[in-house]
Amino acid sequence: MGNEALILIAEAMVVYFLVLWAHSLRHRFGPVHFYAIIGGITAIMSWVTDAGLSVQVGGVTFVIGSTVFYTSLLLGVFVVYVFDGPRATRIAISTVAGVSILVPLIAVALHVQMALIGKPHLAYIPLPSLRINTASVITTLIDLIFLGIAWEYLGRPGFGLKLGLRAYTTLLGVMWLDVILFSTGAFAGTPHYTGILQGTLISRFIISLFALPFLYGYLYWQNQKKGISIENRPVLAILKQVAEIEVELGAAQQEIERRKIAEAERDKLIEELQQALSEVKTLRGFLPICAHCKSIRDDQGYWNRLEAYLLEHSEVELSHGVCPECAKKFYPNIKMYDD
Repeated sequence: MGNEALILIAEAMVVYFLVLWAHSLRHRFGPVHFYAIIGGITAIMSWVTDAGLSVQVGGVTFVIGSTVFYTSLLLGVFVVYVFDGPRATRIAISTVAGVSILVPLIAVALHVQMALIGKPHLAYIPLPSLRINTASVITTLIDLIFLGIAWEYLGRPGFGLKLGLRAYTTLLGVMWLDVILFSTGAFAGTPHYTGILQGTLISRFIISLFALPFLYGYLYWQNQKKGISIENRPVLAILKQVAEIEVELGAAQQEIERRKIAEAERDKLIEELQQALSEVKTLRGFLPICAHCKSIRDDQGYWNRLEAYLLEHSEVELSHGVCPECAKKFYPNIKMYDD
């Protein structure tokens, strides 16, 4: 194995590790650093691909742009979708697509600027091919969307796939889909189309075997951590916000019910307090009472027996008895109290 191959392997390992490491820190520092790395790798991938850098290993051509940087992007979007859901994945895809479109435009603008001011051609900034870059952007978008669909589809209970086999099948499927779409879009109709297609399919198969330990190890490690798990979502969740909408609607409905119950309890408490306050004010006010029969006049002008008034305007329960003076007066023959 030559030095070029060893450098390619080391370079791929470093970039793969960097992407996965940045994603693992999302709960501590937020996802901003991860998206920044994704954007930077996308820009490097575009420049390296336009420059046509490649390495020959055992008769197989490995394009550095796809071997190192595209695969690292694929790993990054893969783990974002699995652990962070469709919404975060759509942000990552938008980042990749936006930078993929912006970088060639910047390169063209720089070349036009040099031509306008009469400066020499910028040899170190490759002039992008419209066909190749268009095929690259469109293919990348389709690849990343297909990734989410394939992952959820292969995760159905009917397949019964283990984590490693599910991850590898998804990874290899996305890579081969990329080869077919990109090669067809960029080179169909050229003499080299068939050779590029066959050679890239073989190289992507080898790359998938090399990248699998990184992907599986990271999926397994994150899945074992407390509070992090691999969820099963609808197959088209990456295109539609079905999963998030269902969760948000459920949480909103629970919050509405909780607030309704709280408001009902509050209203009941307020009513009870107002009733109690009203009764307390009535009992504390001046009560017109008959000097002879002791009846009480209410707010409407009606005279009520003392017992009836107290029962209506308080929580008091009356129990009849006989005081010592009345006992002597009305029941002289019955000894109710000790002298």
